[in-house]
Amino acid sequence: MERVEEVVIVGAGICGLATAVALKRYGIEAVVLERAESLRATGAALTLGSNAWLALDALGVSHKLHSLYSPLTKYVITNVSTGAVQHVPLPRTEGGLGGTKTMHRKALLEVLAEELTTKNIRFSCKITSISTEDINGSSTAILQMEDETIIKTKVLIGCDGVHSQVARSLGLGEPGGFNGGYVPISDTELYLFLATGNSAAPGDLDITAKTPPELIQRYVVEHYCKDFPPVYLDVVNHLELSTLTWASLKFRLPWDVIFGKLNKGTITVAGDAMHPMTPDLGQGGGCALEDAVVLGRSIGNTYLKNGNQLLPSEVAQAIDDYVKARRWRVTGVITASFLSGWVQDGSSWLKRLVRDSKIKMVLHAIQKSNHAIVIKTVVYCLWPRSSLWHPFVSSVIFVTVPPLGFQYLLLVLQSCTQVQVYSILQDLSY
Repeated sequence: MERVEEVVIVGAGICGLATAVALKRYGIEAVVLERAESLRATGAALTLGSNAWLALDALGVSHKLHSLYSPLTKYVITNVSTGAVQHVPLPRTEGGLGGTKTMHRKALLEVLAEELTTKNIRFSCKITSISTEDINGSSTAILQMEDETIIKTKVLIGCDGVHSQVARSLGLGEPGGFNGGYVPISDTELYLFLATGNSAAPGDLDITAKTPPELIQRYVVEHYCKDFPPVYLDVVNHLELSTLTWASLKFRLPWDVIFGKLNKGTITVAGDAMHPMTPDLGQGGGCALEDAVVLGRSIGNTYLKNGNQLLPSEVAQAIDDYVKARRWRVTGVITASFLSGWVQDGSSWLKRLVRDSKIKMVLHAIQKSNHAIVIKTVVYCLWPRSSLWHPFVSSVIFVTVPPLGFQYLLLVLQSCTQVQVYSILQDLSY
């Protein structure tokens, strides 16, 4: 059987659903293909910063989530070597932007899915191959499905995660693999996480996603966080085993994003398919939502300009504009996230020097000033509100900031993110 579609999105995760919602707000009905039998919610929760809330505002769904979760006000960071505890305030929310909030991943997926119809999302759709051919002078993506169905589409968007088939079809290689903490979601729930740079667990057990959760729990306690504060161990020992998962973390090297092929004609990628990153800044979900809004705007404006038609040559240019707008932005976040994890590691004298020797000075300066306003003033000077993220500015930020320590880097990135995304989203007229 053969089907022809206007737009196909591969993957019904956060980015895939958000992109479909963004396109629908322009009148474009995309088809989302998901290999799982239902909405997938790998990972119990995620943290969204102000940039993500701006994107959700643009998608018209933020009001459904705002009242469910309270903003985080500070980070409490413990040095397991010395026992020193540092309290790092987060920037205050302004203009109803939402602040930094941790939420159930499934709640976000369901809110996005509610904006779509059952005909928009198709489950149990497994792709066996992706190819292209010229039809009437235009490049068309052809998807061969496991059930032998053939889907032809004018536009193909890969939102299928770190092992993206669409990314591989563009020539992007597999991303490479990488502290712990817990974040309150509500008055009765905590989101627990542990990230390690070891490729395998210490001891005699090779932990995988299929390892029984009780064994994962035991190994986490005995090998990974035995020196963590007692309160963390108490949370681990009392967690709900059915919610415990183990997965390999992946990130794409910054130069692979800068020089890699992120689009070909009317085929492109978004979210983790484009820019998987380490979790140290909690920006994976936020950047995916940014992608969805910018890509939806690019294709949507072209659709409206051409009388509600998707002309392949015009869509290809719109996708090219999307890639140009996102390439340097996500490269900067990937780099910052990696560097913040590097600073937190403390496994070498250099890392400990960067992490510990400068942080007292930074925290003292932060406590004596309104850090959010000071940082934003600098950012406004570097980024006019009408401009997009510029690579030169990215270089200045990341050469200047890392020696000051993780906490300051986090505050700078969050403030930069808020200003930057606002300049991208402010002219959206859904």
